[in-house]
Amino acid sequence: MLDSKDFKPFLQETSKSLNDLKEVLGFKKTKKELEKLEKLTIQKDFWANIQENNQIFKKTNYLKSKISNFEKLIQTYNDIKTLIMLFEEEQDELLLKEAEKELIKLQKNIEKERIAVMLNGKFDNKNAILTLHAGAGGTEAQDWVQMLFRMYSKFCQKQKFEITVLDLLYGEEAGIKSISFIVKGTNAYGYLKGENGVHRLVRISPFDTSGRRHTSFASVEVIPELDNDTNVVISPDDLKMDVFRASGAGGQHVNKTSSAVRLTHIPTGIVASCQNERSQRQNREVALRMIKSKLVKIKEKENLEKIEDIKGEEKEISWGSQIRSYTFMPYTLVRDHITSYETGNINAVMDGEIEEIINAYLKKTQE
Repeated sequence: MLDSKDFKPFLQETSKSLNDLKEVLGFKKTKKELEKLEKLTIQKDFWANIQENNQIFKKTNYLKSKISNFEKLIQTYNDIKTLIMLFEEEQDELLLKEAEKELIKLQKNIEKERIAVMLNGKFDNKNAILTLHAGAGGTEAQDWVQMLFRMYSKFCQKQKFEITVLDLLYGEEAGIKSISFIVKGTNAYGYLKGENGVHRLVRISPFDTSGRRHTSFASVEVIPELDNDTNVVISPDDLKMDVFRASGAGGQHVNKTSSAVRLTHIPTGIVASCQNERSQRQNREVALRMIKSKLVKIKEKENLEKIEDIKGEEKEISWGSQIRSYTFMPYTLVRDHITSYETGNINAVMDGEIEEIINAYLKKTQE
């Protein structure tokens, strides 16, 4: 355990980290911007434009969150200093233990907030829509999709993100062939965008009676959920719509009506499905929003001038295209091929402990 004198260099280092974070946050500028937006909300004609007002509220809440998070860090830092002062007066070792525990936690939270500051991309503050597809590997790959969905669900639970399944297709024997779900929360897309790509699994298959080692693949597509007023015009002639009965939860309603919708953007071959909503019209609206989000993301990524310049593209979900490998046998290892991050604690990763992998990606892209 540390002596009270040993805390001095750690407190100085932590103080410097807080000052650096304050500068990166543009704390004073952020507070002024928040004050300006709050003044707008009390004007008489504020409610004249509902869409614009919603954007202002979102921005206001986002800035409030940034300010509040930083002020909590400062408060914790001051509380630690108080604990150390009390220890020096009372010589109660429990106070020093508490200060040590809080200092370790504070340093982790400062790093977490520093990572959050990196999420300054155009769509980083949006909700995220994830679509998982089984690739090469048959039933084994479908089970892998289900494992990945569980991993992301656990991660979102830890982050207090909300998940809503939009579309779900189960495998014939086990697992999931494909699933689309929306993740709602501050910077959800910013945190999850690095998951986009092919994920490879190596393990002894539970579906193989011979106990042989199998390699399976699944693709993870991550797009931002864009607002309804996104300036993307799609000609009705460029869309093909198929309707079918929903296969997920929802009671008798989903079994009696063909409310689920699959939209195909004919020029690019982009497909989006939704069966979560109660009506065919609502499902079509969600699927159309997904297609628009995909088109905008591709346009931004490929630096295209117009949506019309996007060409159809098919990528095989198989060997050689993976961004990350998860090995259960003959050893345990998760290796991210983009950042070279590695961990042997694969069970923790599958339980949603992917913050370090995400942080490594954000640092890499920031560099």
